[in-house]
Amino acid sequence: MTDIDVTLLDVGFRAVYAREGWIPLASSEDGTILVGASRELDDSQEEAIADDLGAPIEVVPVSQQFIVDAVIEVFASEFAAEAADGLANSNPVRSARTVLSRGQVIGFAIVAGIAVLGAVFLTGPTLVTILALINLFFLASVLFKFIIAFRGSRYDLVNKVSRYELAMLDEDDLPFYTVLVPVFREEKVVAQLMTNLGRLDYPRDRLEVLILVEEGDDATRAAIARSSVPEHFIVVPIPAGVPQTKPRACNVGLELARGEFLVIFDAEDAPEPDQLKKAVIVFSRTDESTAVVQASLNYFNARENALTRLFTLEYGAWFDYMLMGLEDSDLPIPLGGTSNHFRMAALRRLGGWDPYNVTEDADLGIRASALGYRVGVVDATTMEEATSHIPQFIKQRSRWIKGYMQTALVHSRQPIALIRRIGLRRFAAFALLIAGTPFTFLSVIPFAILLVLALALPFYVVPVEVPPIVIVLSALNFLLGYSLLIYMNMMGPYKRGLFELVPWAPLKPLFWVLHSIAAYKALWQLITRPHYWEKTEHGTSRFAAPHVDEGEHQDAAPPEEPVADTDPEANLTPEEREERSAGERHRRMSW
Repeated sequence: MTDIDVTLLDVGFRAVYAREGWIPLASSEDGTILVGASRELDDSQEEAIADDLGAPIEVVPVSQQFIVDAVIEVFASEFAAEAADGLANSNPVRSARTVLSRGQVIGFAIVAGIAVLGAVFLTGPTLVTILALINLFFLASVLFKFIIAFRGSRYDLVNKVSRYELAMLDEDDLPFYTVLVPVFREEKVVAQLMTNLGRLDYPRDRLEVLILVEEGDDATRAAIARSSVPEHFIVVPIPAGVPQTKPRACNVGLELARGEFLVIFDAEDAPEPDQLKKAVIVFSRTDESTAVVQASLNYFNARENALTRLFTLEYGAWFDYMLMGLEDSDLPIPLGGTSNHFRMAALRRLGGWDPYNVTEDADLGIRASALGYRVGVVDATTMEEATSHIPQFIKQRSRWIKGYMQTALVHSRQPIALIRRIGLRRFAAFALLIAGTPFTFLSVIPFAILLVLALALPFYVVPVEVPPIVIVLSALNFLLGYSLLIYMNMMGPYKRGLFELVPWAPLKPLFWVLHSIAAYKALWQLITRPHYWEKTEHGTSRFAAPHVDEGEHQDAAPPEEPVADTDPEANLTPEEREERSAGERHRRMSW
């Protein structure tokens, strides 16, 4: 940096400079050090800085962007190393850098050896036992999801924040908030990103938005430069390094973040303007054991095509029912990739994100639960873009499923210790949800083949080692399990009034075939490229991101397309909305 004497900078203070908003610039002949500050410093703060530097100081104003640029440029290698391997070095058992631990390799080898020997010497009983175990785990996983979603459907909203509570907030007392926005090759949506996040209803002097841009992503940086960037938006160049993943970028942002609370948004997100305030209120109701609260996600292009409709059905079931059921049951919650609001202190104690896990969000939610923290839910929504093309869908879902596989492997390395920490009930929920999800998707194609065999072929064609009744029971188990999942997805649209999506639910088996293809791709990548991050392209929808104002969702679409309404109350007056909300606040829903 030509404007800074880098010999004055201390690598141990690299994060302190950004978090406290000051940096030494130069020293004068009389020994005074010129210090740049991005905020006003009182006498005690100036005295503390002088003590740190061991010399008297003179303070001049600089921007926070200047400080961030300086520390990233000077300490790029240190930031890159810590972001990539900080968790793996401090707590290797919690990191996915190693795919399989030695114990897991030995365990899998023993199980595989027993299966091979059994198939050779006891073919029939071995095949029947394997099928029975697969069927039991499949059905248990499906029943668990259905029961939890059914439980979640009994409640209108958990942690509901009223208009009165929002109105009573004193903005002068609000805590400092950091928004992280990791972007990579997102030049198509940068302008909309600035607009969407610029609408956040939060005091600008208590808000920073860190746009995390990979070092070599010149197209996105150029798009940002062409946009109107508010003063509280800070562009953070992420030093080059491996693995090049979203969580690695977030770890750099975490080192620099100044907030008491932190939230992640994706580049295409359109959060409700009052989402940060709602999160502050929810945190105020809880103690320090609640490390994170998850807002709901939904899609602004729900009606674009069949794929986005099925996607929306799935998200409705997950965010409006499953999350509510998991929270009400005090079970581990795997976070979504965006709109997670953290207590900063807890997030740093957790070690940030695992850059080697390609669903770092789910992993962090499970890690928080495993270490005794609680994961909650807040009644706020972020609208985002559903993938509308099958090839992109396969890429996105294979990454998600691979990450669930990684998370299952990481948190099962010490199963006895984990059971002691969180209890058998929560461990079983973790196994059925995190390991059960990829297992369920992997089973779709084999079970579909068994169903065809059971329906189309006479019994004498079935190998004598496998009794026909086993094939029939497997097929019935498949039909029962997926019937429950179809019903669960039919529940999904009800809370948001998207009733016209319900008739699309019977097409979910086709959706799951795509998931199954993605699951086998994920399994192959877990073996061959475990840490490879497949990028999801955004900005491809024919629908525009919604204009979100005062908590109402108004979806924009091309003139020839129908408007994609996502809020059934969007056309009500504020008084009608308040009256309806009061009438439904204690409503119990049953199915």
